Amino acid sequence: MGIEFRHVEKTYPDGAQAVRDISFTVPSHTTTVLLGSSGCGKTTLLRMVNRMVDPTGGQLLIDGEDIAGAEPVRLRRSIGYVMQHSGLLPHRRVIDNVATGLRLNGAARGPARSQAEELLELVGLDPALGRRYPDQLSGGQQQRVGVARGLAGDPNILLMDEPFGAVDPLVRLELQQQMKRLQTELRKTVLLVTHDIEEALSLGDQIILLRPGGEIAQAGTAQELLSAPADDFVARFLGVAQGRRRLRTSAGQDGEWVVTDAEGRPLGVVEAPPGPVHPRADPSGSVPPEDGR
Repeated sequence: MGIEFRHVEKTYPDGAQAVRDISFTVPSHTTTVLLGSSGCGKTTLLRMVNRMVDPTGGQLLIDGEDIAGAEPVRLRRSIGYVMQHSGLLPHRRVIDNVATGLRLNGAARGPARSQAEELLELVGLDPALGRRYPDQLSGGQQQRVGVARGLAGDPNILLMDEPFGAVDPLVRLELQQQMKRLQTELRKTVLLVTHDIEEALSLGDQIILLRPGGEIAQAGTAQELLSAPADDFVARFLGVAQGRRRLRTSAGQDGEWVVTDAEGRPLGVVEAPPGPVHPRADPSGSVPPEDGR
């Protein structure tokens, strides 16, 4: 059944309203991305799931059960959590960082460490790195350790708060690709926060785009948001209104086509389709009209 937000609101004691009447569902075994600029309520919504923040209105249900009555610490130990700067304990070795949740849930030290080594392998790290301290790892390695720790105990739900925002673009792309591989393999119920549009389009089965003031601007798949923006705000935020996501192609070398944005900046290449292609056709096989027609 997944995670369900029913008319959720959050108003702080000073009167500031972070979230305003929000309803949506995170289906089980899928990735939902909360997308938006700073201050739109993304992280507030995420932290409601493990009761680090409690709503001031509405309901939040997990698999049909209202979590308002759940014991917060027990709830948090059943949910994986990955944050932007990994949040690793600097004075503990990597292996013990990964095993922390397992130990808190009652696992003996030996089995907890064995599972932690398996998790390090799962996220693409050499288990030997478990003997190091976090500051002896690169930023990308630390984030992988953070993901491994979030997966410890095999939680059904994984919360990810800007998980790849603190690394350089190349490492970020690698981590995103690994996240897609892990989700294909593990099929967790993932709620991920990001302000990065490309990341949202790449990772989200469902994207919830929030506008300033904590309201949903549009919810849907990447294709739905790009092809049919709900309003001018959505079109501007995604870059559709400015033509930034209208791509063009031109013939390149070795049968490939160069993809450029609306301003002519190269973005990458695509392979030509099989079979004969008109010399002036684009990769979809369409042929432009003759000049002057």
